[in-house]
Amino acid sequence: MRWDGQKLAADDAALPGLALAGLVRSVRTPEFAGVTFHEVTCKSALNKVPDASRMPFRWTVNPTRGCLHACTYCFARPTHEYLDLGAGRDFETQIVVKTNVVDVLRAELGRASWKREAVALGTNTDPYQRVEGRYAFMPGIIDALVHSGTPLSILTKGTLLRRDLPQLAEAAQHVRVGIGISLAVGDEALQQAVEPGTPTPRARLALIRAVREAGLPCGVMVAPVLPWLTDGRAELDELLSELAEVGATGVTILPLHLRGAVKPLFLAWLAQHAPALVRRYENLYGRGAYVPREYAQWLDDRVRPLLLRHGFADRAGHRTGRRPADAEGSYPTGSIAEAPVLEPTVASVQPVLF
Repeated sequence: MRWDGQKLAADDAALPGLALAGLVRSVRTPEFAGVTFHEVTCKSALNKVPDASRMPFRWTVNPTRGCLHACTYCFARPTHEYLDLGAGRDFETQIVVKTNVVDVLRAELGRASWKREAVALGTNTDPYQRVEGRYAFMPGIIDALVHSGTPLSILTKGTLLRRDLPQLAEAAQHVRVGIGISLAVGDEALQQAVEPGTPTPRARLALIRAVREAGLPCGVMVAPVLPWLTDGRAELDELLSELAEVGATGVTILPLHLRGAVKPLFLAWLAQHAPALVRRYENLYGRGAYVPREYAQWLDDRVRPLLLRHGFADRAGHRTGRRPADAEGSYPTGSIAEAPVLEPTVASVQPVLF
Protein backbone atom coordinates (compact mmCIF):
# COMPACT_ATOMS: atom_id res chain seq x y z
CA MET A 1 0.00 0.00 0.00
CA ARG A 2 1.33 3.44 -0.88
CA TRP A 3 0.55 4.66 2.62
CA ASP A 4 3.49 2.64 3.98
CA GLY A 5 5.59 5.77 4.11
CA GLN A 6 2.94 7.50 6.21
CA LYS A 7 3.22 5.02 9.10
CA LEU A 8 3.57 6.81 12.42
CA ALA A 9 6.37 6.18 14.88
CA ALA A 10 5.66 3.61 17.56
CA ASP A 11 5.12 6.17 20.30
CA ASP A 12 2.66 8.06 18.08
CA ALA A 13 0.77 5.01 16.78
CA ALA A 14 -2.31 5.75 18.83
CA LEU A 15 -3.80 8.48 20.92
CA PRO A 16 -2.99 8.48 24.64
CA GLY A 17 -5.19 5.91 26.32
CA LEU A 18 -6.29 4.30 23.05
CA ALA A 19 -6.47 0.55 23.42
CA LEU A 20 -7.30 -1.19 20.16
CA ALA A 21 -7.20 -4.96 20.02
CA GLY A 22 -5.34 -6.12 16.94
CA LEU A 23 -3.77 -2.73 16.16
CA VAL A 24 -1.27 -3.16 13.34
CA ARG A 25 -0.36 0.43 12.57
CA SER A 26 -1.73 3.96 12.42
CA VAL A 27 -1.32 5.99 9.25
CA ARG A 28 -1.91 9.52 8.01
CA THR A 29 -1.95 10.83 4.48
CA PRO A 30 -2.17 14.32 2.94
CA GLU A 31 -5.32 13.20 1.10
CA PHE A 32 -7.11 13.04 4.45
CA ALA A 33 -5.70 16.01 6.31
CA GLY A 34 -6.08 15.77 10.06
CA VAL A 35 -7.31 12.17 9.97
CA THR A 36 -5.57 9.13 11.44
CA PHE A 37 -6.48 5.64 10.27
CA HIS A 38 -5.91 2.93 12.85
CA GLU A 39 -5.53 -0.32 10.94
CA VAL A 40 -6.53 -3.36 12.98
CA THR A 41 -7.07 -7.05 12.41
CA CYS A 42 -10.46 -8.22 13.61
CA LYS A 43 -11.37 -11.64 14.97
CA SER A 44 -14.98 -11.43 13.80
CA ALA A 45 -16.74 -9.53 11.03
CA LEU A 46 -20.34 -10.48 11.76
CA ASN A 47 -21.99 -8.63 14.66
CA LYS A 48 -25.01 -10.31 16.27
CA VAL A 49 -27.95 -8.06 17.08
CA PRO A 50 -29.46 -9.06 20.44
CA ASP A 51 -32.67 -11.07 20.23
CA ALA A 52 -34.40 -8.44 22.35
CA SER A 53 -33.78 -5.79 19.71
CA ARG A 54 -36.66 -4.73 17.48
CA MET A 55 -34.35 -4.12 14.55
CA PRO A 56 -35.52 -5.86 11.34
CA PHE A 57 -32.21 -7.72 10.99
CA ARG A 58 -30.12 -9.93 13.23
CA TRP A 59 -26.63 -9.42 11.78
CA THR A 60 -24.48 -6.46 10.78
CA VAL A 61 -21.03 -5.87 9.29
CA ASN A 62 -19.07 -2.67 9.97
CA PRO A 63 -15.71 -2.53 8.16
CA THR A 64 -14.80 0.72 9.94
CA ARG A 65 -15.55 2.60 13.14
CA GLY A 66 -15.78 6.37 13.18
CA CYS A 67 -16.99 8.33 10.18
CA LEU A 68 -15.65 11.06 7.93
CA HIS A 69 -19.19 12.25 7.19
CA ALA A 70 -18.99 14.17 10.50
CA CYS A 71 -22.77 14.45 10.91
CA THR A 72 -23.27 16.49 14.06
CA TYR A 73 -26.35 14.51 15.08
CA CYS A 74 -24.93 11.03 14.38
CA PHE A 75 -26.35 8.47 16.81
CA ALA A 76 -23.23 6.27 16.42
CA ARG A 77 -20.86 8.82 17.96
CA PRO A 78 -21.01 7.31 21.48
CA THR A 79 -19.63 4.00 20.19
CA HIS A 80 -16.20 5.67 19.96
CA GLU A 81 -16.20 6.05 23.71
CA TYR A 82 -15.77 2.28 24.03
CA LEU A 83 -12.39 2.75 22.36
CA ASP A 84 -11.33 5.40 24.88
CA LEU A 85 -11.91 8.00 22.19
CA GLY A 86 -14.22 11.00 22.17
CA ALA A 87 -17.64 11.15 20.54
CA GLY A 88 -16.82 14.55 19.07
CA ARG A 89 -13.79 15.34 16.96
CA ASP A 90 -12.22 11.90 17.55
CA PHE A 91 -15.21 10.20 15.93
CA GLU A 92 -14.53 12.22 12.77
CA THR A 93 -10.74 11.97 12.69
CA GLN A 94 -9.68 8.73 14.42
CA ILE A 95 -11.00 6.05 12.08
CA VAL A 96 -10.60 2.37 12.92
CA VAL A 97 -10.17 0.23 9.79
CA LYS A 98 -10.59 -3.56 9.92
CA THR A 99 -8.08 -4.52 7.26
CA ASN A 100 -8.92 -8.24 7.22
CA VAL A 101 -12.68 -7.86 7.38
CA VAL A 102 -13.33 -9.53 4.00
CA ASP A 103 -11.28 -12.64 4.74
CA VAL A 104 -12.79 -13.03 8.19
CA LEU A 105 -16.29 -12.55 6.81
CA ARG A 106 -15.74 -15.24 4.15
CA ALA A 107 -14.62 -17.67 6.84
CA GLU A 108 -17.62 -16.94 9.05
CA LEU A 109 -20.09 -17.24 6.19
CA GLY A 110 -18.52 -20.56 5.20
CA ARG A 111 -19.31 -22.23 8.51
CA ALA A 112 -21.91 -25.00 8.49
CA SER A 113 -23.73 -23.18 11.31
CA TRP A 114 -24.38 -20.05 9.20
CA LYS A 115 -28.12 -19.88 8.45
CA ARG A 116 -27.93 -17.24 5.71
CA GLU A 117 -29.85 -14.65 7.69
CA ALA A 118 -30.00 -11.13 6.30
CA VAL A 119 -26.95 -8.93 6.96
CA ALA A 120 -27.19 -5.14 7.18
CA LEU A 121 -24.42 -2.68 6.30
CA GLY A 122 -24.47 0.97 7.30
CA THR A 123 -26.03 0.45 10.72
CA ASN A 124 -23.20 2.06 12.67
CA THR A 125 -20.94 4.03 10.35
CA ASP A 126 -21.35 4.51 6.62
CA PRO A 127 -19.73 1.75 4.51
CA TYR A 128 -19.35 4.19 1.60
CA GLN A 129 -17.67 7.05 3.43
CA ARG A 130 -14.62 8.39 1.57
CA VAL A 131 -12.16 5.97 3.11
CA GLU A 132 -13.86 3.13 1.21
CA GLY A 133 -12.33 4.60 -1.93
CA ARG A 134 -8.90 3.69 -0.49
CA TYR A 135 -9.52 0.36 1.17
CA ALA A 136 -12.24 -0.94 -1.19
CA PHE A 137 -13.80 -3.36 1.27
CA MET A 138 -17.32 -3.36 -0.11
CA PRO A 139 -16.83 -5.32 -3.37
CA GLY A 140 -15.29 -8.16 -1.37
CA ILE A 141 -17.99 -7.98 1.32
CA ILE A 142 -20.77 -8.05 -1.27
CA ASP A 143 -19.13 -10.95 -3.08
CA ALA A 144 -18.72 -12.93 0.14
CA LEU A 145 -22.35 -12.44 1.11
CA VAL A 146 -23.70 -13.33 -2.33
CA HIS A 147 -21.40 -16.34 -2.72
CA SER A 148 -22.75 -17.72 0.56
CA GLY A 149 -26.37 -17.08 -0.43
CA THR A 150 -26.84 -14.37 2.21
CA PRO A 151 -29.36 -11.50 1.68
CA LEU A 152 -27.95 -8.05 2.29
CA SER A 153 -28.98 -4.46 2.74
CA ILE A 154 -27.01 -1.23 2.54
CA LEU A 155 -27.82 2.17 4.03
CA THR A 156 -25.57 5.03 2.97
CA LYS A 157 -25.13 8.71 2.21
CA GLY A 158 -22.07 8.00 0.10
CA THR A 159 -22.14 8.45 -3.66
CA LEU A 160 -19.28 5.94 -3.91
CA LEU A 161 -22.08 3.38 -3.96
CA ARG A 162 -22.31 4.12 -7.70
CA ARG A 163 -19.09 2.17 -8.22
CA ASP A 164 -20.70 -1.04 -7.00
CA LEU A 165 -24.13 -0.75 -8.65
CA PRO A 166 -23.31 -3.23 -11.45
CA GLN A 167 -22.15 -5.75 -8.85
CA LEU A 168 -25.23 -5.17 -6.71
CA ALA A 169 -27.56 -5.50 -9.70
CA GLU A 170 -25.94 -8.85 -10.47
CA ALA A 171 -26.15 -9.84 -6.80
CA ALA A 172 -29.90 -9.16 -6.82
CA GLN A 173 -30.27 -11.99 -9.33
CA HIS A 174 -29.12 -14.42 -6.63
CA VAL A 175 -30.03 -12.97 -3.23
CA ARG A 176 -32.34 -10.33 -1.87
CA VAL A 177 -30.66 -6.89 -1.98
CA GLY A 178 -31.97 -3.80 -0.24
CA ILE A 179 -30.63 -0.30 -0.90
CA GLY A 180 -31.36 2.69 1.29
CA ILE A 181 -30.14 6.27 0.88
CA SER A 182 -30.17 8.69 3.79
CA LEU A 183 -31.28 12.19 2.82
CA ALA A 184 -32.91 14.38 5.44
CA VAL A 185 -31.69 17.91 4.69
CA GLY A 186 -32.67 19.37 1.34
CA ASP A 187 -31.19 22.84 1.86
CA GLU A 188 -27.54 22.65 0.81
CA ALA A 189 -26.29 25.41 3.11
CA LEU A 190 -27.83 23.73 6.15
CA GLN A 191 -26.68 20.31 4.97
CA GLN A 192 -23.07 21.47 4.65
CA ALA A 193 -23.23 22.99 8.13
CA VAL A 194 -24.74 20.03 9.98
CA GLU A 195 -23.17 17.14 8.02
CA PRO A 196 -20.08 18.69 6.42
CA GLY A 197 -18.44 15.51 5.16
CA THR A 198 -21.40 14.21 3.17
CA PRO A 199 -22.29 14.55 -0.51
CA THR A 200 -24.72 17.34 -1.34
CA PRO A 201 -28.48 16.72 -1.51
CA ARG A 202 -28.32 17.07 -5.30
CA ALA A 203 -25.61 14.40 -5.49
CA ARG A 204 -27.65 12.02 -3.37
CA LEU A 205 -30.77 12.60 -5.45
CA ALA A 206 -28.71 11.68 -8.52
CA LEU A 207 -27.52 8.59 -6.66
CA ILE A 208 -31.10 7.50 -5.98
CA ARG A 209 -31.89 7.87 -9.68
CA ALA A 210 -28.80 5.81 -10.53
CA VAL A 211 -29.84 3.04 -8.15
CA ARG A 212 -33.26 2.89 -9.79
CA GLU A 213 -31.74 2.92 -13.29
CA ALA A 214 -29.64 -0.06 -12.23
CA GLY A 215 -32.88 -1.94 -11.65
CA LEU A 216 -32.70 -1.89 -7.86
CA PRO A 217 -35.33 -0.64 -5.40
CA CYS A 218 -34.24 2.37 -3.39
CA GLY A 219 -35.82 3.45 -0.14
CA VAL A 220 -34.94 6.77 1.46
CA MET A 221 -34.41 7.60 5.11
CA VAL A 222 -35.61 11.16 5.69
CA ALA A 223 -33.86 11.07 9.03
CA PRO A 224 -33.31 12.76 11.23
CA VAL A 225 -35.92 15.48 10.91
CA LEU A 226 -34.54 18.45 12.87
CA PRO A 227 -37.18 20.37 14.85
CA TRP A 228 -37.62 23.96 13.63
CA LEU A 229 -34.92 23.43 11.00
CA THR A 230 -36.23 20.78 8.59
CA ASP A 231 -39.74 20.00 9.84
CA GLY A 232 -41.52 22.79 7.96
CA ARG A 233 -44.33 21.73 5.65
CA ALA A 234 -42.76 23.47 2.66
CA GLU A 235 -39.34 21.88 3.25
CA LEU A 236 -40.79 18.37 3.66
CA ASP A 237 -43.09 18.82 0.67
CA GLU A 238 -40.20 19.90 -1.57
CA LEU A 239 -37.96 17.04 -0.44
CA LEU A 240 -40.65 14.39 -0.93
CA SER A 241 -41.42 15.84 -4.36
CA GLU A 242 -37.77 15.49 -5.35
CA LEU A 243 -37.62 11.94 -4.00
CA ALA A 244 -40.67 10.99 -6.02
CA GLU A 245 -39.18 12.56 -9.15
CA VAL A 246 -35.98 10.49 -8.95
CA GLY A 247 -37.92 7.28 -8.36
CA ALA A 248 -37.53 6.50 -4.65
CA THR A 249 -39.49 3.35 -3.87
CA GLY A 250 -40.18 4.11 -0.23
CA VAL A 251 -39.72 6.73 2.46
CA THR A 252 -39.12 6.44 6.19
CA ILE A 253 -39.34 9.63 8.26
CA LEU A 254 -37.78 9.81 11.73
CA PRO A 255 -37.33 12.71 14.16
CA LEU A 256 -33.98 13.59 15.67
CA HIS A 257 -32.96 11.79 18.85
CA LEU A 258 -30.04 12.87 21.00
CA ARG A 259 -28.53 10.10 23.08
CA GLY A 260 -25.63 10.44 25.47
CA ALA A 261 -22.75 12.58 24.25
CA VAL A 262 -24.62 13.54 21.08
CA LYS A 263 -26.92 15.93 22.94
CA PRO A 264 -24.26 18.38 24.20
CA LEU A 265 -22.49 18.18 20.86
CA PHE A 266 -25.64 19.09 18.96
CA LEU A 267 -26.60 21.81 21.41
CA ALA A 268 -23.13 23.30 20.96
CA TRP A 269 -23.67 23.22 17.19
CA LEU A 270 -26.99 25.01 17.65
CA ALA A 271 -25.35 27.63 19.83
CA GLN A 272 -23.05 28.46 16.93
CA HIS A 273 -25.42 28.14 13.98
CA ALA A 274 -28.92 28.75 15.38
CA PRO A 275 -28.60 30.15 18.92
CA ALA A 276 -32.27 31.11 19.12
CA LEU A 277 -33.16 27.40 19.06
CA VAL A 278 -31.01 26.24 21.97
CA ARG A 279 -33.63 26.90 24.65
CA ARG A 280 -36.34 25.34 22.47
CA TYR A 281 -34.33 22.15 22.08
CA GLU A 282 -33.57 22.03 25.80
CA ASN A 283 -37.28 22.30 26.53
CA LEU A 284 -38.28 19.81 23.81
CA TYR A 285 -35.84 17.07 24.80
CA GLY A 286 -35.63 17.84 28.52
CA ARG A 287 -33.53 15.18 30.22
CA GLY A 288 -34.36 12.54 27.63
CA ALA A 289 -33.09 11.57 24.22
CA TYR A 290 -36.33 11.45 22.27
CA VAL A 291 -38.96 13.96 21.22
CA PRO A 292 -42.17 13.92 23.28
CA ARG A 293 -45.15 11.96 22.03
CA GLU A 294 -46.90 15.23 21.24
CA TYR A 295 -44.19 16.27 18.79
CA ALA A 296 -44.09 12.81 17.24
CA GLN A 297 -47.84 12.93 16.68
CA TRP A 298 -47.64 16.48 15.30
CA LEU A 299 -44.97 15.44 12.81
CA ASP A 300 -46.92 12.33 11.90
CA ASP A 301 -50.01 14.41 11.15
CA ARG A 302 -47.90 16.77 9.04
CA VAL A 303 -46.25 14.12 6.86
CA ARG A 304 -49.26 11.88 6.23
CA PRO A 305 -50.88 14.08 3.57
CA LEU A 306 -47.50 14.86 2.02
CA LEU A 307 -46.68 11.17 1.62
CA LEU A 308 -50.08 10.65 0.01
CA ARG A 309 -49.62 13.63 -2.31
CA HIS A 310 -46.31 12.32 -3.64
CA GLY A 311 -47.42 8.75 -4.12
CA PHE A 312 -45.67 7.09 -1.19
CA ALA A 313 -48.47 6.48 1.30
CA ASP A 314 -50.30 3.98 -0.90
CA ARG A 315 -47.25 1.74 -1.38
CA ALA A 316 -47.29 0.13 2.05
CA GLY A 317 -48.77 0.51 5.52
CA HIS A 318 -48.28 3.76 7.41
CA ARG A 319 -47.51 3.48 11.09
CA THR A 320 -46.56 5.65 14.01
CA GLY A 321 -43.91 4.25 16.33
CA ARG A 322 -43.31 4.89 19.98
CA ARG A 323 -40.19 4.90 22.07
CA PRO A 324 -39.66 1.45 23.59
CA ALA A 325 -39.74 1.18 27.36
CA ASP A 326 -35.99 0.43 27.54
CA ALA A 327 -34.94 3.25 25.22
CA GLU A 328 -33.09 5.06 27.97
CA GLY A 329 -30.75 2.10 28.56
CA SER A 330 -27.06 2.36 27.83
CA TYR A 331 -25.39 1.16 24.65
CA PRO A 332 -23.65 -2.20 24.85
CA THR A 333 -20.11 -2.51 23.54
CA GLY A 334 -20.14 -2.87 19.76
CA SER A 335 -22.33 -1.60 16.97
CA ILE A 336 -24.94 0.96 17.89
CA ALA A 337 -27.43 -1.18 16.01
CA GLU A 338 -26.84 -3.98 18.46
CA ALA A 339 -28.45 -2.01 21.27
CA PRO A 340 -31.99 -3.05 22.25
CA VAL A 341 -33.23 0.31 21.03
CA LEU A 342 -35.35 1.25 18.04
CA GLU A 343 -35.57 4.84 16.96
CA PRO A 344 -39.23 5.95 17.07
CA THR A 345 -40.71 5.78 13.60
CA VAL A 346 -43.01 8.66 12.82
CA ALA A 347 -43.84 7.62 9.28
CA SER A 348 -42.74 4.42 7.64
CA VAL A 349 -43.67 3.58 4.09
CA GLN A 350 -42.20 0.48 2.46
CA PRO A 351 -39.21 -0.45 4.61
CA VAL A 352 -35.97 1.01 3.36
CA LEU A 353 -34.00 -2.16 3.95
CA PHE A 354 -35.95 -5.09 2.52
